[in-house]
Amino acid sequence: MTVSPIAPNSANAAGARTRLSDNYDNFLVLLTSQLQNQDPLAPMDSTQFTQQLVQFSQVEQQIRTNEQLESLARQYQAATAGSALSYLGRDAIVQASETSFANGVANWAYRLPEAAESVTVSVRDARGREVFSTTTAPRTQGEHLFAWDGATRDGTTAPEGVYTLSVVALDEGGDAITPSIAVRETILGVDFSGTMPLVITPAGTRGFDKIRSVLDG
Repeated sequence: MTVSPIAPNSANAAGARTRLSDNYDNFLVLLTSQLQNQDPLAPMDSTQFTQQLVQFSQVEQQIRTNEQLESLARQYQAATAGSALSYLGRDAIVQASETSFANGVANWAYRLPEAAESVTVSVRDARGREVFSTTTAPRTQGEHLFAWDGATRDGTTAPEGVYTLSVVALDEGGDAITPSIAVRETILGVDFSGTMPLVITPAGTRGFDKIRSVLDG
C-alpha cells in the first residue's frame, strides 16, 4: 500500500491528518487480512509492512511540524502587527527611490560606496518623465542629502505628487558605481489586508524589509 504524499502547505494540516488517519485504518485492515490469509509454510515478509509503518510515522511527524510552523507564523505576524502600530506618526528612513513632493520639498539621501568622478541626479514623475536633472551633486564617498524644491528644467514648479530619484555615478575609469537611495517619510497608517502588514506613507505602502530605522520625534 502506498502512503499518499502530504502537501507541505501548513494550511492543509487538518485535512492531511484526516487523510493520514483514513490511510492508516485502510492499511491495518489490509495488513490484518493478509496475515490471516497468508501461507503458513511461506509467511509474508515483514520488511514491507514495517517500512510502510515507518512511512506513516514520518508523514505524521511532517504534519506535526507543519502545524507548529503555522503556529509560529501566526505568532510572528501578530508581533509584526504590534510593532507596526507602534510606528504610527513617526518618521522612518526607508530604502526607496520614490517619495512624496509636498509643501514645496522632497527629500532623499544617497550613499556612494566610493568616491565618484561624476554624478548625475535626476528626478522623474509618476509617468517616468524626467523633470529635473543636475550634475553638481556631491561625489565623495558616503551619504549625501538631496532636497528638491520642485523646480523643473523649464523653470516651472512641479505639482505635488510622488517622484522618483535616480543617481548615475561613474568612477575615474568610467565604470558605474551603484549607490543606495533612501527617503525619510512619516508613517501614516498600517495595512493589514495582506499576509504581512505594510506601513502606509505619503508615497504609498512600504514593506518592513525596506525600513532601515524609525526616528524618535
